Amino acid sequence: MSATKLEPRHSELQQQIYNREQVFDAFRRWGYLQAQLDPLGQYLPAEPIPELDFDGEDADEARGYYCGTIAAEFMHIPSRERRSWISARLETEAPRTDEKRILDLLIKADVFEQVIQSRYLGTKRFSLEGVTALIPFLDELLNRSSELGAEKAVIGMSHRGRLSVMVNTFGKSPADIFSKFEDVDPRSILGGGDVKYHVGATGCYQTRNGKDISLHLVSNPSHLEAVDPVAMGRTRAKQARFGEGGQDRVLPVVIHGDAAFAGQGIWAETMNLGSIEGFTVGGGIHIIANNLIGFTAEPGETNSSRFASDLAKRLPVPIFHVNAEDPDAVVRIAALAIEYRYTFKTDVVIDLIGYRRHGHSEVDDPTITQPLRYAKIKDHPPLYEIYAKKLGAEIRGRVKELQTGFAEAQSAAKKMKKMPTLAVLPDYWAAYRGGKYKPEYEVETGLTEEEVGKIAAGLTAYPASFHIHPKIKKLLEQRAEMGQGKRPFDYGTAEAVAIGSLLTQGTPVRLSGQDSQRGTFNQRHSVLIDIENESAHIPLNHLSNDQAKFEVYNSILSEAGVLGFEYGYSRDYPETLVMWEAQFGDFANGAQIIIDQFISSGEDKWGLLGGVVVLLPHGYEGQGPEHSSARVERYLQLAAHDNMQICQPSTAAQYFHLLRRQAMRKWRKPLIVFTPKSMLRHPDAVSSIEDFAQPHFQNVLPETEIASAKRLLICTGKIGHELRVEREKRKDNTTGIIFLEQLYPWPEAELEAAIKAHPEAHEVIWVQEEPENMGALYFVMPRLKRLARDRQVLSIKRSAAASPATGSAKAHEMEQKTVIELALSGGLAGKVGK
Repeated sequence: MSATKLEPRHSELQQQIYNREQVFDAFRRWGYLQAQLDPLGQYLPAEPIPELDFDGEDADEARGYYCGTIAAEFMHIPSRERRSWISARLETEAPRTDEKRILDLLIKADVFEQVIQSRYLGTKRFSLEGVTALIPFLDELLNRSSELGAEKAVIGMSHRGRLSVMVNTFGKSPADIFSKFEDVDPRSILGGGDVKYHVGATGCYQTRNGKDISLHLVSNPSHLEAVDPVAMGRTRAKQARFGEGGQDRVLPVVIHGDAAFAGQGIWAETMNLGSIEGFTVGGGIHIIANNLIGFTAEPGETNSSRFASDLAKRLPVPIFHVNAEDPDAVVRIAALAIEYRYTFKTDVVIDLIGYRRHGHSEVDDPTITQPLRYAKIKDHPPLYEIYAKKLGAEIRGRVKELQTGFAEAQSAAKKMKKMPTLAVLPDYWAAYRGGKYKPEYEVETGLTEEEVGKIAAGLTAYPASFHIHPKIKKLLEQRAEMGQGKRPFDYGTAEAVAIGSLLTQGTPVRLSGQDSQRGTFNQRHSVLIDIENESAHIPLNHLSNDQAKFEVYNSILSEAGVLGFEYGYSRDYPETLVMWEAQFGDFANGAQIIIDQFISSGEDKWGLLGGVVVLLPHGYEGQGPEHSSARVERYLQLAAHDNMQICQPSTAAQYFHLLRRQAMRKWRKPLIVFTPKSMLRHPDAVSSIEDFAQPHFQNVLPETEIASAKRLLICTGKIGHELRVEREKRKDNTTGIIFLEQLYPWPEAELEAAIKAHPEAHEVIWVQEEPENMGALYFVMPRLKRLARDRQVLSIKRSAAASPATGSAKAHEMEQKTVIELALSGGLAGKVGK
């Protein structure tokens, strides 16, 4: 095909330049569709593209740049500067590589895997064979990033190749890795620990410029992409610890599988955070270790388009595909990718395309599902042999040397004391404790009226030139009156005072969630907006000259990605009160993987601590199934070994003390808080300024208005206030109401004391507004029966249901009235509904 001719007035030179640019533009746009990327030649055949039907020297040159073993997708990037930057570097002769170093890295990677295969046949290990070029890729990436300012790298990856990366990149002892195949002393880790290809690792990489990069491999579960936001959150925290220049000094790298990248959406949530204020890390390096297979599924079954990476084109970031059996091209792209990241501060995706030598876990037989491909693989030599042949290098001696060394490492492993692999926490964790709760961990959280008043005054101040919304002006006036003791505190003000008090004590606070700046229920207003120019003012950042920083971000519409990020942040900044808020508590359903695999089990599996606070609005107000229940039962099912705290503060002051306790106490555990909705402004839930002077959060609020109750109702949250209001209407002076503020760890002593204070109460009744199969019922009842001893223990609740709540406001009101009637009538306890 010929290029388009210009008008006759243009010179022949201009015509040549125009023609060349026309040809090159076509190959920049579409050349990746004709690149040679599958080492086995089975998938990704060259597509016939009419736009590339050029011949001549220019076409041959462009084809060499864009249709070889490197394919680049970058013309979707709106920035001309960035497109030109990439094309200028691709349209040059490939730079020389250190072939000897590359070869040695490939030998180490493949021989390591071969030794495990021969010595631990039939054991899961998720081999890197087929994409061992990942090891020289990481070598070049880390070396070049060190030259550009990196001092630390946070790496997240799933199973495939993880053990090889631990040995060949992190410098872990092969004997230590082999010891994991020998397994542990079962008595040391009953019920805990994790498999060898999930645990994290730390290491130090010695670079060619004489500097070291400290490495951290993030612990991860089998939910392959769930580690992505955690790695980014940890990166952000480490960058924040450095302060200015932190984005250059800490590099995030995430290694994905092809089927997982194509199929699991959490990486998309994570990459969407890449340029969002409050979440950006200055760009991450995303590597797809592409085997062109997912367990037993072929590419046509794992992704609906040509490449596993195609969904990444929704973002203005470059994607580089590279044939994993061209190590020189792999190393070239590693250098280009890291330079792009440091130049433009955005993510880069590298699709490293190879194959998988064995079955998914080296246990299953892949010839059953992919017989033709595995017939090819059987006769296909390992990459180090192919590369050595290309270089004409003699490698038998080096291979033998490594085999001998690995054999000695295995012998040493058999003699090692087999213990679980648990993390060694960084120095900034020295002041904090995990494990079982101890009373000596408690701290006093109360503030004097003067201290509360001073903070409240700061919360309600704004510049004289600031044009405030009339409704917010009225709100701030009311908050000022609260600080003066003229009106009781609501939850929103109590929270702000708690945060302000921590900031002035030097504790940073970070809060994110959908619409968290204002608050879903119009209760927070932490960011004031000028109604004339929409400039922002954050009173919490103007309380004192030497205060800590308050960060509050409206997050993207994501639960799993954002909660994973905040959990990761809490892991590397324990001095900060880190909070994530669900728009409604039910929405945490979308983050269940993060809750199950990291928040509730991270300490048991990996010995890792985190103090993230999860705020979940909860309460039955007739808003339907998706706006009622934060699923209390799910968190209680996950509770064991004092792994986390589960609380529902029933007053504004209790919420204040709870947040301060979380930040001030050295016992560092995740905190699940069932926060109120309608109760935010419930007159029975407000607190006086004197309540802030109480010394502690109270795990149990005992009945104090009735001296000796005949019946005891025990509940948590909003239903308790509704019971109190109705009790007052009835002038009932025989029914006591006890609020259980902390469900876990179970406050045995406090609750027992609250019950014993009413010796004449022969009935102890658990009351909840959730259905029988939900809420805290099944968790609480056996514990109450143990505590109550000779007293009768009953329960009142809605009937078991498949859905959390009715969709009818009128039906809800009728159900709620019946629950309250049953609780206060003195009749038999029971169920409400069908």
